Amino acid sequence: MTDEADNQRHQMKMQRRKEVQDQEVAEKTIEKGLLAINTGPGKGKSTAAFGLALRMLGRGKRVIVVQFIKGAWSTGEKIALERFDDLLEWHTLGEGFTWETQDKGRDIAAAVRAWEVSRIALRREDVGLVVLDELNIALRYDYLPLEMVLEDLAARPTMQHVVITGRNAPAALVEAADLVTEMTLVKHHFKAGVKAQEGIEF
Repeated sequence: MTDEADNQRHQMKMQRRKEVQDQEVAEKTIEKGLLAINTGPGKGKSTAAFGLALRMLGRGKRVIVVQFIKGAWSTGEKIALERFDDLLEWHTLGEGFTWETQDKGRDIAAAVRAWEVSRIALRREDVGLVVLDELNIALRYDYLPLEMVLEDLAARPTMQHVVITGRNAPAALVEAADLVTEMTLVKHHFKAGVKAQEGIEF
């Protein structure tokens, strides 16, 4: 139990902190569509993007998901988010991870098709969020010209948000972004022999 003097010190400290916080919030006046990147070696990059998609859908905003690289396998997030079929478009346009396809020409062709769909999404004024899942992987392997991607992202509607996922985000993309989060790998159950499980990995 704390005494009265301790409570008063805590209250004064929190009041000062609230004043600083309120002032900082009041100074932020810009409203714009954000370019966000989830990258790094840790787990959760796509999961975080789909959480943002859920938040947008909850606010009645239209969302388009374009998946690069990943093949058309059933995932829990897709099943869940498709319940918002009046607001959601989901395009899985990859043919599987690069070590599975083992065909660079096919991978490039799939990435080009996915970017054509992405480009249409990035021109739509009625879309609140575009999720470009694993785009960083396609850029890492030079399946798409980075300059073209940057130009299309810059030309999107002013209030449209975009989140890009995948390891090894290119430096120029990081520079263009408003928000960059790097997932850090501390420990992963896969290393201990635990297989990918429904509801966790997919």
